Amino acid sequence: MKVRVEVECTPEEARDFLGLPDLSKANSVYVDVISKAMKGASSVEQVQDFAKNIAPMGQIGLKLFQQFVESGSAFAAGASKKKKDD
Repeated sequence: MKVRVEVECTPEEARDFLGLPDLSKANSVYVDVISKAMKGASSVEQVQDFAKNIAPMGQIGLKLFQQFVESGSAFAAGASKKKKDD
């Protein structure tokens, strides 16, 4: 037996319902800092170095995230191919 429940609400209402904190202020501060830092970059290499420095665990974290994204896209491509075959 399957039961499907569909709820229409705003992201704020969903956060309140689930008891999650509102991080919009922290996110806006983070975006402002990143935007200001990126404006000072004059080349692609500077942007890459900046990204490596702010990534969790530096370059290792960046590579792990890249592998995660690549494996996720490969999984999604395999799942869509499987659906087409069925």
